[in-house]
Amino acid sequence: MKIAVANGDGIGPEIMAAVLKIFAAAQVPLEYEFVDMGKWVFDKGFSNGMTPEAQRSIESLGLLFKGPMETPKGKGVKSINVTARKTWNTFANKRVFQTLHGVNTVFSKAGIPIDITVVRENIEDTYGGIEHMLTHDVALSRRFITRPGSMQVIKYAFEMARQKKARRISCGHKANIMKLTDGLFLDCFYEVAKDYPDLKADDIIVDDLCMKLVTRPDLFDVVVLTNLQGDIVSDLCAGLVGGLGFAPSANIGDHISIFEAVHGTAPDIAGKNIANPTALLLSGISMLLHVGLTENAGIIENALLYTLESGVHTGDFGDKSKPSVNTTEFADAIISNLGKKPALNAKTVTPNKPGTPTPFKLAQNAMMFSQDNQDVDITGVDMFIDSHEQPMAIAAKCQRHAGVKFKLVNISNRGTQVWPTGSVYTNLVNVYNVRFESLDGGALNQQDVMGLYISLSGNFKICSLEILNAWGGKKSYSLAQGQ
Repeated sequence: MKIAVANGDGIGPEIMAAVLKIFAAAQVPLEYEFVDMGKWVFDKGFSNGMTPEAQRSIESLGLLFKGPMETPKGKGVKSINVTARKTWNTFANKRVFQTLHGVNTVFSKAGIPIDITVVRENIEDTYGGIEHMLTHDVALSRRFITRPGSMQVIKYAFEMARQKKARRISCGHKANIMKLTDGLFLDCFYEVAKDYPDLKADDIIVDDLCMKLVTRPDLFDVVVLTNLQGDIVSDLCAGLVGGLGFAPSANIGDHISIFEAVHGTAPDIAGKNIANPTALLLSGISMLLHVGLTENAGIIENALLYTLESGVHTGDFGDKSKPSVNTTEFADAIISNLGKKPALNAKTVTPNKPGTPTPFKLAQNAMMFSQDNQDVDITGVDMFIDSHEQPMAIAAKCQRHAGVKFKLVNISNRGTQVWPTGSVYTNLVNVYNVRFESLDGGALNQQDVMGLYISLSGNFKICSLEILNAWGGKKSYSLAQGQ
């Protein structure tokens, strides 16, 4: 089986060489096609951080094993890591955090074992990077949470939890505040949970989740979250087991998957041969399991665990009373321990069952949508306007533009109602949301909305607008604070 390999930037080439050396010693039956990705590719003028040849290779092979990569700062380009995950729809970011004997943490010293798998939605949320400056003072970021995207990652999380024989799967969320976006994600979680009655499924508000993770991490097993919250929580979990140097990452898609180290490129130590390759090695082990090379994965992981248990360590961790080893020496120590098993948490070694690679040749983009049998009506519109005026003055002007189809319902500023009621103690910025709804409760159309837009633009600069919809008579938009 051939896979694409990208060395990465900074310490990337050193730790990748160490991992591939271990793979070779363990006789992993893989071939490698090295591809050009990373900061140096940005610097050559490729705005997405990869050459066209690299993209073709990865899409042909279906697997990418990559080192850490840097995105140039201040050049207006997107993160190569995020671009790769989103371009190839690797919708589930799976990160496993386990206690490693020889990597001391407050929990290992207290005898509290950790075995947490975080599944993070990898495509949507604020990581869409859809942002606009509405005024000099006001920036807007659009947060997309979709039903098909949520169902994809949540179904993966439940299936993975069942295969893992997990005792619990939890949905981390903020649906108490973001009732529509996080609310949709949470609804999808419980919809999928109905098909897995053997799993204990529950949900927890994400801030409470963070508190409980740092006090009783042993209570959690599998946790699934939206993108931004999952990013934060997964790094928190890395801190519980020793840091990002011990945090593997798998980005799983239907057609293409990416396995990578999520720590930084560490340019300050690049080229010194002192970097810790453990995170990339753990990611590589995850990749071997993914493609059915379970025997190779088990032998290598046991050798790694035995090496850590023996006290061998690079300079970033371990017993400081014992001399540290460099990257090459660490890899050589693991190679010398192939076939050995640790005293604690030894992995079961099962025969390889590699699947046959079947790269998909897609003719067009897949369109994801769910069937909607409910009638949808336009009930109003939110107009985001640029103004330094006070709410009463804005309301007086807006009411003149309402015409015979609309009524002004509410004015808010940064999500807080300031008209028809509000408080003089609410500080304002120069973007208001003025909400118009149907005067008689009847359905509107887009031409009605555009007519209001044209009329209102005579008094205000309109920065943005959102149509207000109702599905099956149920309003599908949030209220302002205090409304």
